[in-house]
Amino acid sequence: MATNIGMMDSAYFIGRNEILGWINDRLHLNLSRIEEVASGAVQCQMLDMTFPGVVPMHKVNFAAKNEYEMIQNYKVMQEVFTKLKITKPLEVNRLVKGRPLDNLEFLQWLKRFCDSINGGIMNENYNPVERRSRGGKEKSVKGTSKVSKSLQTNNTHQPPPPVTTSSKPTGPKQARSLATGGGSNSSAEVQALSKELEDVKVSVDLLEKERDFYFSKLRDIEILCQTPELDDLPIVVAVKKILYATDANESALEEAQECLIESLGLEAEEEEGNEEEEEEEEDGAEEAKTQT
Repeated sequence: MATNIGMMDSAYFIGRNEILGWINDRLHLNLSRIEEVASGAVQCQMLDMTFPGVVPMHKVNFAAKNEYEMIQNYKVMQEVFTKLKITKPLEVNRLVKGRPLDNLEFLQWLKRFCDSINGGIMNENYNPVERRSRGGKEKSVKGTSKVSKSLQTNNTHQPPPPVTTSSKPTGPKQARSLATGGGSNSSAEVQALSKELEDVKVSVDLLEKERDFYFSKLRDIEILCQTPELDDLPIVVAVKKILYATDANESALEEAQECLIESLGLEAEEEEGNEEEEEEEEDGAEEAKTQT
Protein backbone atom coordinates (compact mmCIF):
# COMPACT_ATOMS: atom_id res chain seq x y z
CA MET A 1 0.00 0.00 0.00
CA ALA A 2 1.29 3.45 -0.91
CA THR A 3 0.92 4.98 2.52
CA ASN A 4 4.17 6.96 2.43
CA ILE A 5 3.73 9.56 -0.28
CA GLY A 6 6.31 12.35 -0.50
CA MET A 7 5.33 15.99 -0.88
CA MET A 8 6.83 16.03 -4.39
CA ASP A 9 4.42 13.29 -5.49
CA SER A 10 2.01 14.31 -8.24
CA ALA A 11 -0.87 13.56 -5.84
CA TYR A 12 -0.28 16.85 -4.05
CA PHE A 13 -0.57 18.83 -7.27
CA ILE A 14 -4.18 17.83 -7.97
CA GLY A 15 -6.38 20.91 -7.92
CA ARG A 16 -9.36 21.55 -5.67
CA ASN A 17 -11.91 21.37 -8.50
CA GLU A 18 -10.49 18.14 -9.85
CA ILE A 19 -10.56 16.30 -6.55
CA LEU A 20 -14.05 17.56 -5.66
CA GLY A 21 -15.27 16.43 -9.07
CA TRP A 22 -13.69 13.01 -8.51
CA ILE A 23 -15.41 12.64 -5.11
CA ASN A 24 -18.77 13.85 -6.41
CA ASP A 25 -18.60 11.39 -9.29
CA ARG A 26 -17.59 8.41 -7.17
CA LEU A 27 -19.85 9.03 -4.16
CA HIS A 28 -22.77 10.78 -5.90
CA LEU A 29 -22.40 13.95 -3.85
CA ASN A 30 -22.52 17.63 -4.71
CA LEU A 31 -19.55 19.10 -2.88
CA SER A 32 -18.49 22.59 -3.87
CA ARG A 33 -16.00 23.46 -1.12
CA ILE A 34 -13.16 21.55 0.49
CA GLU A 35 -14.35 22.64 3.96
CA GLU A 36 -17.44 20.44 3.54
CA VAL A 37 -15.39 17.29 4.12
CA ALA A 38 -14.06 18.42 7.51
CA SER A 39 -16.41 16.04 9.36
CA GLY A 40 -14.47 13.02 8.07
CA ALA A 41 -17.61 11.27 6.83
CA VAL A 42 -16.66 11.59 3.16
CA GLN A 43 -13.19 10.19 3.82
CA CYS A 44 -14.74 7.23 5.65
CA GLN A 45 -16.88 6.45 2.62
CA MET A 46 -13.88 6.78 0.32
CA LEU A 47 -12.27 4.01 2.36
CA ASP A 48 -15.55 2.05 2.33
CA MET A 49 -15.59 2.30 -1.47
CA THR A 50 -11.99 1.06 -1.68
CA PHE A 51 -12.33 -1.66 0.98
CA PRO A 52 -15.99 -2.78 0.91
CA GLY A 53 -17.24 -3.99 4.28
CA VAL A 54 -14.22 -2.77 6.28
CA VAL A 55 -15.74 0.54 7.38
CA PRO A 56 -18.66 0.29 9.86
CA MET A 57 -20.82 2.81 8.01
CA HIS A 58 -23.52 2.66 10.68
CA LYS A 59 -21.10 4.54 12.93
CA VAL A 60 -20.39 7.29 10.39
CA ASN A 61 -22.31 10.50 10.99
CA PHE A 62 -22.79 12.46 7.75
CA ALA A 63 -24.72 15.14 9.63
CA ALA A 64 -21.89 15.91 12.04
CA LYS A 65 -21.50 19.66 12.53
CA ASN A 66 -19.87 19.95 15.97
CA GLU A 67 -16.28 19.01 16.61
CA TYR A 68 -17.14 16.27 19.09
CA GLU A 69 -19.39 14.67 16.45
CA MET A 70 -16.68 14.95 13.81
CA ILE A 71 -14.11 13.40 16.14
CA GLN A 72 -16.28 10.28 16.35
CA ASN A 73 -16.00 9.91 12.58
CA TYR A 74 -12.23 10.23 12.78
CA LYS A 75 -12.18 7.57 15.50
CA VAL A 76 -13.93 5.25 13.05
CA MET A 77 -11.36 6.18 10.43
CA GLN A 78 -8.47 5.54 12.82
CA GLU A 79 -9.87 2.09 13.62
CA VAL A 80 -9.95 1.34 9.90
CA PHE A 81 -6.38 2.64 9.52
CA THR A 82 -5.27 0.35 12.32
CA LYS A 83 -7.09 -2.63 10.81
CA LEU A 84 -5.51 -2.03 7.40
CA LYS A 85 -2.08 -1.24 8.96
CA ILE A 86 -2.03 2.25 7.46
CA THR A 87 0.65 4.33 9.20
CA LYS A 88 -0.54 7.73 7.96
CA PRO A 89 -1.07 9.97 11.05
CA LEU A 90 -4.49 11.60 11.35
CA GLU A 91 -4.15 15.26 12.37
CA VAL A 92 -7.70 15.42 13.69
CA ASN A 93 -7.29 18.72 15.54
CA ARG A 94 -6.39 20.46 12.29
CA LEU A 95 -8.87 18.68 10.03
CA VAL A 96 -11.97 19.38 12.15
CA LYS A 97 -11.20 23.11 12.01
CA GLY A 98 -12.24 23.03 8.37
CA ARG A 99 -9.09 24.67 7.05
CA PRO A 100 -9.09 24.25 3.27
CA LEU A 101 -5.37 23.55 2.87
CA ASP A 102 -5.20 20.87 5.60
CA ASN A 103 -8.28 19.08 4.30
CA LEU A 104 -7.16 19.38 0.67
CA GLU A 105 -3.78 17.80 1.44
CA PHE A 106 -5.45 14.92 3.26
CA LEU A 107 -7.92 14.37 0.39
CA GLN A 108 -5.04 14.42 -2.09
CA TRP A 109 -3.22 11.77 -0.09
CA LEU A 110 -6.38 9.65 0.36
CA LYS A 111 -7.24 9.78 -3.35
CA ARG A 112 -3.70 8.71 -4.22
CA PHE A 113 -3.94 5.89 -1.69
CA CYS A 114 -7.31 4.68 -3.02
CA ASP A 115 -6.03 4.79 -6.62
CA SER A 116 -2.99 2.72 -5.60
CA ILE A 117 -5.33 0.00 -4.33
CA ASN A 118 -7.82 -0.24 -7.17
CA GLY A 119 -5.77 1.29 -9.95
CA GLY A 120 -8.16 4.23 -10.22
CA ILE A 121 -10.91 1.93 -11.48
CA MET A 122 -14.33 2.52 -9.93
CA ASN A 123 -16.14 -0.45 -8.39
CA GLU A 124 -19.34 -0.63 -10.44
CA ASN A 125 -21.06 -2.78 -7.81
CA TYR A 126 -20.62 -0.13 -5.11
CA ASN A 127 -23.74 1.93 -4.42
CA PRO A 128 -22.69 5.00 -2.40
CA VAL A 129 -26.23 6.29 -1.86
CA GLU A 130 -27.41 2.96 -0.53
CA ARG A 131 -24.38 2.66 1.76
CA ARG A 132 -25.08 6.09 3.23
CA SER A 133 -28.80 5.56 3.65
CA ARG A 134 -28.49 2.12 5.21
CA GLY A 135 -25.29 2.56 7.14
CA GLY A 136 -24.92 6.22 8.04
CA LYS A 137 -26.55 8.24 10.80
CA GLU A 138 -27.74 11.17 8.74
CA LYS A 139 -31.39 10.15 9.08
CA SER A 140 -31.43 9.70 12.82
CA VAL A 141 -29.61 12.84 13.94
CA LYS A 142 -31.81 15.76 14.96
CA GLY A 143 -31.13 19.43 14.39
CA THR A 144 -29.42 19.06 11.03
CA SER A 145 -30.93 22.12 9.40
CA LYS A 146 -27.52 23.79 9.25
CA VAL A 147 -25.73 20.81 7.73
CA SER A 148 -24.34 21.37 4.27
CA LYS A 149 -26.90 20.38 1.65
CA SER A 150 -24.20 18.85 -0.51
CA LEU A 151 -23.66 15.96 1.91
CA GLN A 152 -27.40 15.25 1.95
CA THR A 153 -27.83 15.27 -1.82
CA ASN A 154 -29.04 11.84 -3.02
CA ASN A 155 -28.88 10.54 0.56
CA THR A 156 -32.59 10.53 1.33
CA HIS A 157 -35.72 10.38 -0.77
CA GLN A 158 -37.99 12.09 1.71
CA PRO A 159 -40.24 14.89 0.39
CA PRO A 160 -39.07 18.43 1.16
CA PRO A 161 -40.50 20.12 4.25
CA PRO A 162 -43.54 22.34 3.72
CA VAL A 163 -42.77 25.93 2.89
CA THR A 164 -44.07 28.42 5.43
CA THR A 165 -45.76 31.43 3.94
CA SER A 166 -46.24 34.87 5.35
CA SER A 167 -49.60 35.79 6.82
CA LYS A 168 -49.52 39.04 4.89
CA PRO A 169 -51.41 38.90 1.57
CA THR A 170 -49.42 39.22 -1.59
CA GLY A 171 -50.64 40.87 -4.71
CA PRO A 172 -49.63 42.83 -7.76
CA LYS A 173 -48.82 45.93 -5.73
CA GLN A 174 -46.51 44.06 -3.37
CA ALA A 175 -44.84 42.25 -6.28
CA ARG A 176 -44.26 45.52 -8.07
CA SER A 177 -42.80 47.09 -4.93
CA LEU A 178 -40.42 44.18 -4.42
CA ALA A 179 -39.32 44.30 -8.02
CA THR A 180 -38.82 48.04 -7.83
CA GLY A 181 -36.97 47.95 -4.52
CA GLY A 182 -34.60 45.06 -5.07
CA GLY A 183 -34.50 44.36 -8.78
CA SER A 184 -33.40 47.66 -10.25
CA ASN A 185 -29.71 46.90 -10.03
CA SER A 186 -29.89 43.10 -9.81
CA SER A 187 -29.25 42.41 -13.50
CA ALA A 188 -26.22 44.69 -13.58
CA GLU A 189 -24.84 43.13 -10.40
CA VAL A 190 -25.37 39.63 -11.77
CA GLN A 191 -23.56 40.51 -14.99
CA ALA A 192 -20.68 42.09 -13.09
CA LEU A 193 -20.35 39.08 -10.78
CA SER A 194 -20.56 36.68 -13.72
CA LYS A 195 -17.80 38.57 -15.50
CA GLU A 196 -15.69 38.54 -12.35
CA LEU A 197 -16.28 34.81 -11.91
CA GLU A 198 -15.22 34.09 -15.47
CA ASP A 199 -12.04 36.12 -14.97
CA VAL A 200 -11.26 34.17 -11.81
CA LYS A 201 -11.81 30.85 -13.60
CA VAL A 202 -9.46 31.88 -16.41
CA SER A 203 -6.83 32.97 -13.88
CA VAL A 204 -7.15 29.68 -12.00
CA ASP A 205 -6.80 27.65 -15.20
CA LEU A 206 -3.68 29.59 -16.18
CA LEU A 207 -2.18 29.15 -12.73
CA GLU A 208 -2.89 25.41 -12.75
CA LYS A 209 -1.24 25.05 -16.17
CA GLU A 210 1.77 27.03 -15.01
CA ARG A 211 1.96 24.93 -11.84
CA ASP A 212 1.82 21.68 -13.82
CA PHE A 213 4.52 22.95 -16.19
CA TYR A 214 6.98 23.80 -13.41
CA PHE A 215 6.15 20.64 -11.49
CA SER A 216 7.04 18.52 -14.51
CA LYS A 217 10.38 20.33 -14.71
CA LEU A 218 11.06 19.74 -11.02
CA ARG A 219 10.09 16.09 -11.38
CA ASP A 220 12.54 15.66 -14.29
CA ILE A 221 15.29 17.23 -12.19
CA GLU A 222 14.45 14.94 -9.28
CA ILE A 223 14.60 11.83 -11.49
CA LEU A 224 17.92 12.97 -12.92
CA CYS A 225 19.36 13.53 -9.43
CA GLN A 226 18.31 10.01 -8.45
CA THR A 227 20.57 8.47 -11.08
CA PRO A 228 23.05 6.26 -9.14
CA GLU A 229 26.06 7.44 -11.16
CA LEU A 230 25.32 11.09 -10.29
CA ASP A 231 24.13 10.64 -6.73
CA ASP A 232 27.37 11.71 -5.02
CA LEU A 233 28.26 14.67 -7.23
CA PRO A 234 28.42 17.95 -5.24
CA ILE A 235 26.05 19.77 -7.58
CA VAL A 236 23.50 16.95 -7.26
CA VAL A 237 23.75 17.00 -3.47
CA ALA A 238 23.18 20.78 -3.51
CA VAL A 239 20.15 20.47 -5.80
CA LYS A 240 18.65 17.79 -3.54
CA LYS A 241 18.98 20.09 -0.56
CA ILE A 242 16.76 22.57 -2.37
CA LEU A 243 14.29 19.98 -3.65
CA TYR A 244 13.77 18.27 -0.31
CA ALA A 245 13.85 21.32 1.97
CA THR A 246 10.99 21.02 4.48
CA ASP A 247 10.93 24.54 5.92
CA ALA A 248 8.62 26.60 3.70
CA ASN A 249 9.58 29.86 5.43
CA GLU A 250 13.30 29.73 4.69
CA SER A 251 15.14 29.33 1.42
CA ALA A 252 17.53 26.38 1.15
CA LEU A 253 19.55 28.12 -1.55
CA GLU A 254 22.18 29.54 0.83
CA GLU A 255 22.73 26.18 2.51
CA ALA A 256 23.02 24.47 -0.87
CA GLN A 257 25.55 27.05 -2.05
CA GLU A 258 27.65 26.60 1.09
CA CYS A 259 27.55 22.84 0.67
CA LEU A 260 28.59 23.14 -2.96
CA ILE A 261 31.43 25.57 -2.23
CA GLU A 262 32.68 23.41 0.62
CA SER A 263 32.61 20.29 -1.54
CA LEU A 264 34.41 22.01 -4.40
CA GLY A 265 36.99 23.42 -1.98
CA LEU A 266 37.70 19.99 -0.56
CA GLU A 267 38.05 18.56 -4.04
CA ALA A 268 40.48 21.34 -4.97
CA GLU A 269 42.55 20.64 -1.85
CA GLU A 270 42.56 16.93 -2.64
CA GLU A 271 43.73 17.64 -6.20
CA GLU A 272 46.51 19.89 -4.92
CA GLY A 273 47.55 17.22 -2.44
CA ASN A 274 47.60 14.60 -5.16
CA GLU A 275 49.72 16.85 -7.37
CA GLU A 276 52.21 17.45 -4.54
CA GLU A 277 52.46 13.72 -3.89
CA GLU A 278 53.09 13.08 -7.57
CA GLU A 279 55.81 15.76 -7.63
CA GLU A 280 57.47 14.26 -4.55
CA GLU A 281 57.39 10.82 -6.13
CA GLU A 282 58.95 12.17 -9.32
CA ASP A 283 61.65 14.00 -7.32
CA GLY A 284 62.37 10.84 -5.37
CA ALA A 285 62.68 8.84 -8.58
CA GLU A 286 65.12 11.37 -10.05
CA GLU A 287 67.26 11.35 -6.89
CA ALA A 288 67.36 7.56 -6.98
CA LYS A 289 68.58 7.67 -10.56
CA THR A 290 71.37 10.15 -9.78
CA GLN A 291 72.57 8.06 -6.86
CA THR A 292 72.80 5.00 -9.02
